[in-house]
Amino acid sequence: MKKMYLLEVQAELNKSIVTHELFKEEDISTLPEPVQRYFRYCGYIGKEKMANAKIVWDDVHFKIRPDKPWLKIKYEQYNFVSEPARLAYIYSTMFGVIPFEGRDRYLNGQGNMLGKLLKKVTLFDVAGTEMNISTAVTYLSEALLVPACALQPYIKWEAIDANHAKASIDYKGVKAEGIFTFNDKGEFTKFATDDRYMDTGGGTSEKHKWTAEASNYVEKNGIKIPSRLKAIWNLHDGDYEYFNGTVTNIVYDNKKIN
Repeated sequence: MKKMYLLEVQAELNKSIVTHELFKEEDISTLPEPVQRYFRYCGYIGKEKMANAKIVWDDVHFKIRPDKPWLKIKYEQYNFVSEPARLAYIYSTMFGVIPFEGRDRYLNGQGNMLGKLLKKVTLFDVAGTEMNISTAVTYLSEALLVPACALQPYIKWEAIDANHAKASIDYKGVKAEGIFTFNDKGEFTKFATDDRYMDTGGGTSEKHKWTAEASNYVEKNGIKIPSRLKAIWNLHDGDYEYFNGTVTNIVYDNKKIN
């Protein structure tokens, strides 16, 4: 699983073309006002437009179901810009001893979530239309962490008000959308969508409202990034937070796996 993930990442890195172009005011002039405020507040104007990003995680916890305890996991992730792609690798142990590996992939407009025990036993291997939409919307939710994505033709923006903007992704026939919330400083604090499918077991899935929350901005290499990210299902009987992790850094324009 880890080898497959690394091969997929390196293949995408080999296709990434670093242009060394800088973010300019004219690049963001047509974006909704709160999105422009985010670019300025975080310090991207005058910095190089990135072709890819490694999001470096620490202290990541994951909950398989609302009634299950939190698991501490190792989490690795790369996002790519010119052709939208997202690859993530998950490692943990079940009951403290049984190795579990997962690979979350959004590539060529298609999504796949693969999980295995003991490197051989497949727990799940989910693909199809619902997964394509869900992984596309996950990629969209992270577009401002890799803000060159926000300027690509596959993402469109629509103004709402001083603290909200709608974003949509349309790539290879898969469409999804959501609303970003910003505070007055310019920090993006939340992304909410109704276009994500939750696995309900037995090979079925249902659409539910899904929220990603960002907080605790810190400065790294002259750029402000959110250091705490959460993912939450907003269910009819209450919120189900299932992912909570610390971002220690975002490394742009990787040429090889590090």
